[in-house]
Amino acid sequence: MPISTVGEWKDHARQHDLNMRYILDTDWIINLLAGKKDAAEYIERFDPEDIVISLVTVAEIYESAFNYANPEEHIKIFRSFLDNFQLLTLNLPIIEKFAEVRAHLRRRGEIISDFDILLGATALHYDLIVLTYNKKHFGRIPDLKLYQS
Repeated sequence: MPISTVGEWKDHARQHDLNMRYILDTDWIINLLAGKKDAAEYIERFDPEDIVISLVTVAEIYESAFNYANPEEHIKIFRSFLDNFQLLTLNLPIIEKFAEVRAHLRRRGEIISDFDILLGATALHYDLIVLTYNKKHFGRIPDLKLYQS
């Protein structure tokens, strides 16, 4: 089902219980919202009920929107996009995993952005596969599962 039929995709998602198998990274969302063909083709391979988004990623997208001349329009489009997904919040076990991973990366001299570490910690906590184009950074997080496109 094409991603452009968001209403149908959303209806399909409601027909099933949420399985939470994948978590979207910011770069996938940006490419989907920009209409990038490869992102849309890949996302169509997944059942929408299997995909979640972290509030960390939401914060990253909002920050990006505020860099535009008309942030309200970007936020409006993004909010509509978010209606299709379950949002995951942070909790104490995720924050503890974040601290553990960040300390590990710092010791190795391989630090990445806190947003990426928080997303990775969320994925580890829920045993999710990260849908990202940034395998270089996320590949530094031990035991993190990345989607191999």
